[in-house]
Amino acid sequence: MVTEPKPGTLYVVGTPIGNLEDISFRAVRILQSVDAIAAEDTRHTGKLLHHFQIKTPQLSYHEHNRNSRIPEIIDRLQTGKAIALVTDAGMPGISDPGYELVQACVEAEITVVPIPGASAVITALSAAGLPTDRFVFEGFLPAKGKFRRDRLEFLQTESRTIILYEAPHRLRQTLQDLATVFGAERQIVLARELTKLHEEFWRGQIEGAIAHYQQKEPQGEYTLVVAGMEWVKPQLSEAEIQAELQKLILAGVSRSQASRQLAKATSLSRQEIYQLALAIPNLPLSASPIPDIQNE
Repeated sequence: MVTEPKPGTLYVVGTPIGNLEDISFRAVRILQSVDAIAAEDTRHTGKLLHHFQIKTPQLSYHEHNRNSRIPEIIDRLQTGKAIALVTDAGMPGISDPGYELVQACVEAEITVVPIPGASAVITALSAAGLPTDRFVFEGFLPAKGKFRRDRLEFLQTESRTIILYEAPHRLRQTLQDLATVFGAERQIVLARELTKLHEEFWRGQIEGAIAHYQQKEPQGEYTLVVAGMEWVKPQLSEAEIQAELQKLILAGVSRSQASRQLAKATSLSRQEIYQLALAIPNLPLSASPIPDIQNE
């Protein structure tokens, strides 16, 4: 159902990340009908507005003027104006100061309405070919120094797929740093110029990406999708497993529960571990076998 923008509402509007056809009908309607558009770069957004013949006035809102702009925007909203927040590309608030304006609106009990649109994070992840069920977005890494090293070391053991943004002039150094901390054989996907004419996905190991970009000059904005660390379950001998089982059973854990617990931490199945538990000799009566695991 089409409705006019509500007075005193901040609309968080997603805009294309490259291909202008990715803007939604709803986004165009909202941008046409609000009282003002708060834009990260009014010149950049001006081109988008011109393309869709949108004549709504703009005001700049970016990292360097946010402290003075936020009170002004809040004041306009509290007087009943409807304002749209846009970034240069994608959803506002993702690696830009948009979230601070949203936070200020929430604190002032001003209605915030999201208008979904394209996002480089999800666009890259959806086509990367790496696990998508669990992932973490890290944005831009610290440029250099201890903060950068500490952040990479923190992410080293992350098991979820990791998504990063990177500028072309820092790409080679970032790949070297990833190889040093994560290991050169970690899988990585480099998504470049998403939705644009020269969109490209490079897939392989980090060491292959380093070699690729030794021969090719990085160009365009990059979204890096890095495989999470694979946790290898320990390979324990039957004697070691039985020793662990005995500790658990003597502590009052049932054979079935102990088997289930150890199956999560080893490469053996619950049933295999349960059979080892049944073979443990000389257990006290308090640790006598419970009904067969299949009957639970």
